[in-house]
Amino acid sequence: MSKIFKNADEAIHDLTDNMTIILGGFGLCGIPENSIAALVKKGVKGLTCISNNAGVDNFGLGLLLQHHQIKKMISSYVGENAEFERQLLNGELEVELIPQGTLAERCRATAAGIPAFFTPAGYGTEVAIGKEVREFDGKMYIMEQRFHADFSIIKAWKGDTNGNLIYRAATRNFNLPMAGAGKITIAEVEELVPAGELDPDQIHTPGIFIKRIFQGEHFEKRIEQRTVKSI
Repeated sequence: MSKIFKNADEAIHDLTDNMTIILGGFGLCGIPENSIAALVKKGVKGLTCISNNAGVDNFGLGLLLQHHQIKKMISSYVGENAEFERQLLNGELEVELIPQGTLAERCRATAAGIPAFFTPAGYGTEVAIGKEVREFDGKMYIMEQRFHADFSIIKAWKGDTNGNLIYRAATRNFNLPMAGAGKITIAEVEELVPAGELDPDQIHTPGIFIKRIFQGEHFEKRIEQRTVKSI
């Protein structure tokens, strides 16, 4: 069966209300913006979104928040979105904050079929409430469980028709562990090439993890926080 889809609209055709979605990206770097735009256009509601961050106003996941399509946000960093803050303070949005390393590992564990693992991150804080605690070698750890997501939507630099992916620089930070972390993983790529054209030694995600792939258009290289030096 072919993994190739014409565009984002076709790739998310069976994504419906109240689903749980994992979305790749680090800040605004490597986010699946074509897929997010398609979700906005489709108008699905009640989504639980798992992502490192919540985008910014008018871009990334900020667009889904703007249209009130997200019911719950599971993230590690949410400080750049005024609409996120407004919805949280007004009780319109459920939020679960997770240490960044724990978030990445829960995604990786999901893709690897590991049901749970122990980490010291969050012990003794609100993060540990209701979780199993164990001691290993004199240090306390809390148990974290894998995610249960309907879709994982990621972005890569290059991909081939078999679903093999190559990322660039910081875009692999969360896209890589999120590949395979949903029942269906959708990859949008900047360049789609025939199978066999990618150097096997350069492939970051094997195609076995990818169910659907398409070549996106009009990728916007935004900078989340621009820092310049006065002259």
